[in-house]
Amino acid sequence: MTDAILFASQPTLVGEAVTLRPFEAADADAMLAILRDPELRVLTGSTHSRTDAEADDTDEARIREWYASRAEQRDRIDLAIVDRSTGRVVGESVVNDWSPEDESANFRILIGPEGRGRGLGTEAIRLTVRLAFTATTLHRLELEVFAFNPRARRAYEKAGFVYEGTRRQAFKLDDERIDAVVMSILRPEWEAAGAPATPAAGIS
Repeated sequence: MTDAILFASQPTLVGEAVTLRPFEAADADAMLAILRDPELRVLTGSTHSRTDAEADDTDEARIREWYASRAEQRDRIDLAIVDRSTGRVVGESVVNDWSPEDESANFRILIGPEGRGRGLGTEAIRLTVRLAFTATTLHRLELEVFAFNPRARRAYEKAGFVYEGTRRQAFKLDDERIDAVVMSILRPEWEAAGAPATPAAGIS
């Protein structure tokens, strides 16, 4: 559906520790550095070898073109995660694979080294879920997380995502076969939990 509109424009969300905002072309520099991080490449399944994760094979021209076009998208949400304490872009929060007929979509997030271990990702997840259920008709958000990433799973659980099942041995890293955990959150569950949101969060 090429003319489907999930958002008329990419919003800005302001939390206590992070701001989520539309991408600007200049953000490509920060995202290139983040996407080259070996740990992130492994955790996101961007590589099937830890050795290859260390290699710098990022297509810089393609990445720059991608982030320069994110603010123009209307069938998905791509927001830069900005650490409010430094003003630096530390990752991205994305709602994609929208199915208008099912009122469902996929959620994914990635946080670079500068943003880890300080709760920035957890707040960004909560802000994005809040946006999805207050500014759209979405009924379901789903995601997958690899079994070797329990830190991410805990952050999703804090935001209300629940375990649905396991895609057994769905990913191969070196000689190890890794399970992919399927999680989701439904609008009624989010509402029943009191529509949890990060305090002082704003949308503009």
